This record gives sequence, structure tokens and C-alpha cells, in this order.
Amino acid sequence: MSNIMREHAISIFNAAVDAVQPSYLMQQHVQLHGDVLTVCGKTFLLPAGRPVWIFGAGKAAAAMAQALEPIFQYVPVQGIVITKYEHALPLQHVRVAEAGHPLPDENGVQATARMITQLKGVQPGDVVLFLLSGGASALLADYPEGAGLAQVQQVFELLLKSGADIHEMNVVRKHLSSVKGGQLALLADTDAWSSLILSDVVGDDLSIIGSGPTVPDPSTFSDAVAILDKYNLTTKLPTAIHEHLQRGCAGDIPETPKPGHAGLKHVNNFLVGSNAIALDAAAQQAVSLGYATQVLSSTATGQATSVAKELVGKAKDWKGTRPACILMGGESTVTVTGQGLGGRNQHLALAAGLLLATRPGMTILSAGTDGTDGPTDAAGAVTDQELMLSAAAQGLDAAHYFAHHDAYHFFEKAGGLIKTGPTQTNVMDIMLAIIS
Repeated sequence: MSNIMREHAISIFNAAVDAVQPSYLMQQHVQLHGDVLTVCGKTFLLPAGRPVWIFGAGKAAAAMAQALEPIFQYVPVQGIVITKYEHALPLQHVRVAEAGHPLPDENGVQATARMITQLKGVQPGDVVLFLLSGGASALLADYPEGAGLAQVQQVFELLLKSGADIHEMNVVRKHLSSVKGGQLALLADTDAWSSLILSDVVGDDLSIIGSGPTVPDPSTFSDAVAILDKYNLTTKLPTAIHEHLQRGCAGDIPETPKPGHAGLKHVNNFLVGSNAIALDAAAQQAVSLGYATQVLSSTATGQATSVAKELVGKAKDWKGTRPACILMGGESTVTVTGQGLGGRNQHLALAAGLLLATRPGMTILSAGTDGTDGPTDAAGAVTDQELMLSAAAQGLDAAHYFAHHDAYHFFEKAGGLIKTGPTQTNVMDIMLAIIS
């Protein structure tokens, strides 16, 4: 029974990922009839002889562009999208650049510079489609004047290990960039800009997704410094970064464009994919497999250990029809102290596994819809009592692996890793409990 429940858990997760594939979402939201383009219900007239510009950044950017290109088979198309290594797809007209994630790299800097150059060549009336998904904060790579890439990489790494959530990290990132926080959209001289956005942040705040390169930014330099202070990172900052932030707080560097900024009135930002859509598909798959199903939330946050306790607790207290499937979506965090390998989903699954060692009849899965959890080749992991007891029989000390943040190597040996490869989408994480 245990193996069947694990298979069902993975099937439910896969259904969630399938529902937010760009190949489906782009065709649903973008149509061309003659020279009239409709994007999420808003119409644009294509100027004769001028290209449609397609730009983008994120783990799903290449897949989104690939889904759009056939729509414009009789229209000239130009542009560039930046995606994570191993996420590129063959495109006919739009250039694809691969770059570093979660830490920015020189390829990202060069690709971002090429995008900036092309954006400055956009003419009034040209139609721009910008394809944004999670990962863009690293892939749209630049650095403040007086600093360098190495200093920005250092700050990104400090943030990733601090326990800061995505909202907090991206407020800091926006204030170390000349393209994030609405600044990218200021570069093109057109009144026909549409951003198509896949959300990888809790609450779907458009100003946070990918650090909001086309969205007005309500945050300030002072907010960024307060976040760094909160996590005791200010004294660890490279000198050039610290000086840049202080100059921003003093008003010596212009702030990011705020809500109501005249230069962004031409920008339409459309949310086309979200965790809630993925959860709905997961719930439908669970019902089709015969499970009584409840979706708890699409906004789960907090330390992975706490989310694991909540999910196991909900399963333990389940009073409804059995078998059952409880679903959650969102994004947990991990404050890394060990030198092991893993990601928030694997850490959450291992935390749950430790709780399941004395609880038969439950299966827990936690996995990222982008297919990559932390710096690993796994999307997440699935676990239950049988897996944990088998691991103990092999001499694997789960508590030791957990304490050293080494969930990947635990599940690699015990079984339970979920490996999908790049899914070409990204709408945060799916967490579920199956109760037999």
C-alpha cells in the first residue's frame, strides 16, 4: 500500500505541474487575428512592417517564448529571453541565453546588457511582450555602479542562507539593480507593453515576482537596509554594496519608480499562472484517484520544519472520509547551518519523515513545480513510515542528516527523491499528505 500511495502522491504533483505549462497558458491568453493582437482581453494593433518584440526572464521564459512563436508565424519577431542553465529550448526567432541561478553570473550580465540594448531600439507603437517567471531576480543580472558581480553574488548568497523570505530578498535585490523594480520597462519607448507573469511568490504580489522588472516598486532603499539589519547581514556586506545602499538612503541615487509613475502607465501586467491553478489541478487528480480531498492553502510560508509539523498534524487530526488527500501550496524557508546538500522541499520532507517514523498510513510529499529544489537535481521528496524504517535498517541516521541540512543525500540513499528535470514552469511548491 505504501508504494501505491507514494506513486499516487507523485501523480497528483505531476498533474499540478501540467496545469501550469506555458504551452497551455500562452495559447489561452494570447491570440492574433489579422493585425489585431489580443493579450488577456486587451487588444493591440500591430504596426505594419514592424516586429513584435518578445523579451523575458525566468525558468519558464524559453518555454513561454516557444509557445508564443507559432502565434506570430506570419509576423516578424525579435527579442531575447534569459533562462536558467539546462532550461533553453529551440526557438526560431527569439534568442535564448542561459545564465546562473540562484546566483547571477557573467552570462546573465551579458544577456541583460543585450536585452537593454534591444529595448532601447523599440519604436513608438511597437508591441512588446515580456515573459516573466520565477528565477528572473538572478537571471536579469547587473550590479550597482562602483560594485561588481562578485559583490552582488555575495549578497545573494547571504540572503539565500539567512532565512529571509522571497519578498524580503527581492526588496534588497531591487535596490542593487538598474533593471529590477519597474526600471526595465522604462527603457522602451512604446505604449504597447504587456507582461505575462507566472507567479512564484506567496500572495502573487506582482512587484515581487522576479523582482518586478515591469511593475512599480513600493519599497525603498531604507526598506532594503532594514531587511539586511533584521537578518544581521549589514556588517557582512561588501563595502561597495554597503556604500551604494547608504547613498540610496541619503537620496543620492534615484529610487525605483513608485506606483503612479508616469513612465509605467503604458505597461500592462497580467498574471497568467499561479500556485492556486496548480493546486486546483492537483485536487482534481486526487479526486480521480479516489481520495477525499481538501486544499488547505496556496499561501503556506514559514520554516520548512514548521510547515512539515502543520501538514503532519492536519493529517493526524483528519476526521473526514478515508482515503484522503490534504493539499497545500506556497513556499517554505530554511535557515541553513549545516554543510549538507538539499533544498527547502527535501528538508521539509525529511522533517515530516522524522514525525512519520511512529505514524503508519501517511505519505508526505513536498516538491517544487520548477523541478529544481535548491542546488540539486531533485524537485523534492516523498516519504512515509515504511521508507523511514527501511532507512534506519540500512543504518541511516535521519536525525543526523536533518541536523546537517543534508536531506538530498538521505533520500538519495533511502529512496524518495523526486526527479522531474526542468519542468519549464514555476509556481512555487506543492505539499501534500495522503491518509490511507
